[in-house]
Amino acid sequence: MEIYCDNAATTALDPEVIEAILPFFTASFGNPSSTHWAGRRVKDAIDHARKTVAKILNASPDEIYFTSGATEAINLAISGAIRTYDINHVVTSKIEHKAVLQTILQHEKSGDIETSFVKLDERGNVDLYHLENLLRANPRTLISLMHGNNEIGNLTDIQAIYKLAQRYNSIFFTDTTQTIGKQWFDLSQTPVDFLVGSAHKFHGPKGAGFIYINKKHRIEAQIFGGGQEKGQRGGTENVTGIVGLAKALEVAYRDLDANHIKVSKLKQYMVSKLAISGVHGICYNGESHSLENSLVNILNVSFPCLTAGSLVKCLDKLGIAVSGGSACSSQGSSHVITALPCQKDKENVRFSFSKFNTFDEIDHIVQAIADIYNADPVTQKYQSRFRFELTH
Repeated sequence: MEIYCDNAATTALDPEVIEAILPFFTASFGNPSSTHWAGRRVKDAIDHARKTVAKILNASPDEIYFTSGATEAINLAISGAIRTYDINHVVTSKIEHKAVLQTILQHEKSGDIETSFVKLDERGNVDLYHLENLLRANPRTLISLMHGNNEIGNLTDIQAIYKLAQRYNSIFFTDTTQTIGKQWFDLSQTPVDFLVGSAHKFHGPKGAGFIYINKKHRIEAQIFGGGQEKGQRGGTENVTGIVGLAKALEVAYRDLDANHIKVSKLKQYMVSKLAISGVHGICYNGESHSLENSLVNILNVSFPCLTAGSLVKCLDKLGIAVSGGSACSSQGSSHVITALPCQKDKENVRFSFSKFNTFDEIDHIVQAIADIYNADPVTQKYQSRFRFELTH
């Protein structure tokens, strides 16, 4: 039995998306820059996709630019803002995605900027008081703080951050890769400067993403070519990816409330099943155990170390796909876990769910975990000692 529970990494294509993109592999194959009928047909499809994304997010089509994915969009947002507005100070956190941290690091190495890291509490939440102090000391800063963390699921109050950005004449970019398609957005009411999305995070195709650039901004392009994407991003457009992205986003928001309820229940069910699994010493990282303060599809769990090796690898051998990092092995913990005062001496496993997961799959996963720990000689002694201490 194969179970896929790593949906924060990528998601399966929705059948409706497959149906929508198939014609663009066959009859509608033209280059959108061509002026003949074959080109116009696919150019119209791109225009429709742009309008679809804009309508869903309550933005203008002129504010949506298609990219190869979130990583490119992140690079465009950060590098474009730094170069266009002569930014010399960036505020971020140590638990951002590597695409953010590495882009900022390259600018720091080049001497373009200085970087400040906002303080986080023990669960990884942004200290807004410290953020304001950083902005007060460095007005006209670029703030790069993610909306939903890809490992521990924490949700950040982007409304509060934007208010601080306005107060101190700063620019606010938020990485929404994990929240687009899972959270409601009204960009007329959440006036961030830049945000990004990636189709494969919400059951669309890989290799397609977008950046929202608020209409008051115009940032320098990073990829030059034939003037595609209004000169913001050169290169022949990935038509199938763009059409698939728009369809996936449309389906995601059409069913968002129903999916939110289902996935919330899956997460709650797994927490309840782990509590009675007989595996002791389990705890949760960040806010991932909370339905209010974290993404409902992410659960990051600390488990006791196994003598048999990584729990992630043991589950993989049983056909269960999850992800994580371990202080128990040469894998090492992730930079997110390392930045937090959490269970660094344990194995931290991320389970991430989608609308395609089932309660039976959760039962199977938890039973597999219990069997692995019951079969491990050292952890078996630990479990027995833990039970003895609980009862005495």
